[in-house]
Amino acid sequence: MTELNATFTHLSQALGQIVVGQPILVQQLMVALLAGGHVILEGVPGTGKTLTVKVLAQLVQADFRRIQLTPDILPSDILGTNVFDLNSRNFTLKKGPIFTQVLLADEVNRTPPKTQAALLEAMEEQQVTLDGQSLPLSDLFWVIATQNSLEFEGTYPLPEAQLDRFLFKLVVDYPDPQAEKQMLLNSQAGLQTKRLDLAKLKPLMSVEPILAARQKVRTIQAADSIIDYLLALVQRSRKHPDLSLGASPRAAVAWLQASKATAWLTGRDFITPDDIKFVAAPTLRHRLILRPEAQLDGLQVDSVISSILSQVPVPR
Repeated sequence: MTELNATFTHLSQALGQIVVGQPILVQQLMVALLAGGHVILEGVPGTGKTLTVKVLAQLVQADFRRIQLTPDILPSDILGTNVFDLNSRNFTLKKGPIFTQVLLADEVNRTPPKTQAALLEAMEEQQVTLDGQSLPLSDLFWVIATQNSLEFEGTYPLPEAQLDRFLFKLVVDYPDPQAEKQMLLNSQAGLQTKRLDLAKLKPLMSVEPILAARQKVRTIQAADSIIDYLLALVQRSRKHPDLSLGASPRAAVAWLQASKATAWLTGRDFITPDDIKFVAAPTLRHRLILRPEAQLDGLQVDSVISSILSQVPVPR
């Protein structure tokens, strides 16, 4: 394991000290950061979704912007607009919050489709087009969207085309009792999650090492048998009797890239079947669509993913 790998290990540990009781979530966020893939965080209120993103951005010294999405938010509120300056008699560009390095789109399903679509070009092509002019975004540009898993009134579910732009959908669940007790002890000791400036978090790295690590991840090798295994899983998802929509080709590429990041984090330069399995659920759960009769039977997408993994033989 190189020094760069070790730095990401320290980053995971530091994030885990604030976001208590979510080790898998923290590790999968590291994978998404290395793979350069956007993330949906879904969970009930109060489970630390926003806190997780804010702490991570502070630990890596990244520019951070948060958009609280509501039904009246317009695309120009996110992208920006050209404003006429009366003094200079010229139009000047007023950039929106999307021109940052880490963007938190809070409650993304509460804003209308027109505003949701404003994120599509930025997430896929890392650029924004305003008045016919294409403006590049940061090399790090990383979108993390949150949504509530309980409230559906007044929401606009993301269409499949936009969901497919997200690398992962991570489910933020309640911590176990021991972890929740530690949260209470941290609060009693003076940790104020609403005032992270008082926590005196020390940045552990800058943006440049993240970009360098992403280059390293791209060099991770996948044997032919691993590629065939991944392809068999993707094909199986398209033929599964409980699914009306399986994994797309973009999902297959994203799955491979996430597996490479997982391998690199553990200090290996090759992918194993366990790497593919580790990122299967977060890569697929927002891309697969259950048949109506499967939904009526109470079947969950994660159960179907487990079924697919069990049906395809693992290469030796």
